[in-house]
Amino acid sequence: MFEKVLYPTDFSDVSMHALRTCIPRLISMGVRELYLIHVVDITIAEFEAFELEDVYRERLEGLAEELRKDSVKVEAIVRIGIPSIEIAETAEEKGADLVVIPSMGENIWRTMFVGSTASNLARATKRPVLLLKYVKGDGKFELSGDCSEVFRRPLVALDFSNCSIKVLKTVRKFEELVESGILLHSVDYGSMDELEHNIELAKKNLEKSARGLRAKFETEVMVGSASQAIIGTSLAKNSTLIVIGKKGRSFIKDLLLGSTAERVIRDSKVPVLLVPCD
Repeated sequence: MFEKVLYPTDFSDVSMHALRTCIPRLISMGVRELYLIHVVDITIAEFEAFELEDVYRERLEGLAEELRKDSVKVEAIVRIGIPSIEIAETAEEKGADLVVIPSMGENIWRTMFVGSTASNLARATKRPVLLLKYVKGDGKFELSGDCSEVFRRPLVALDFSNCSIKVLKTVRKFEELVESGILLHSVDYGSMDELEHNIELAKKNLEKSARGLRAKFETEVMVGSASQAIIGTSLAKNSTLIVIGKKGRSFIKDLLLGSTAERVIRDSKVPVLLVPCD
């Protein structure tokens, strides 16, 4: 399991909901160290940033105390600077093997990913990022799915590049929690004459990948749009998580142009685990 988790919070309603309902369940799965971080945005607070530092540290320390248990180390961290940079640097300093971020809704995702902290963090961090999908209804926030089951039935998207190797290494971190999973590849390349060959080759590659995992994974080869195959299969198979790789430097460009990762993030009804492939 992921043993060192970094959770950035801006004290918003969604952030606090995830902190109090989802993070404790992740802790119970085997998290040993939890780092709560709030970054006072220097570009907004300016000269007030240093005055706010102590205020936020006291507030964050109070939240940390709520989560402390005998076997879990919880550290409250307050930084001043540009949020995405500070969060990414802290993840590296602490050796976090997972960053958890809550999100809410399609429109907010587009806002977040185009020129915001979340977009810059997704580009900057070299650590896996778990995006919790929230919906708002009747004035309250609800997590899409159950945090205690998030790793139970994962759908893992593979493209057989070097990125897939890193995706599988990440899956191995939580495979003891997997009840059953799916390794998926979509054939959206090659000519019609090559289609049958590409499908058979993809099946063999998926089966080879499945043999390298201790948990039970079935394999699925689809034909057509990768994003549609991933979203459609996750719904049909009642997946609790989608795991997909992201290309660091070109990620924002891909988002703007409509990449597979962007469409999956936008349309997925379940949490998405983004694995950096730099």
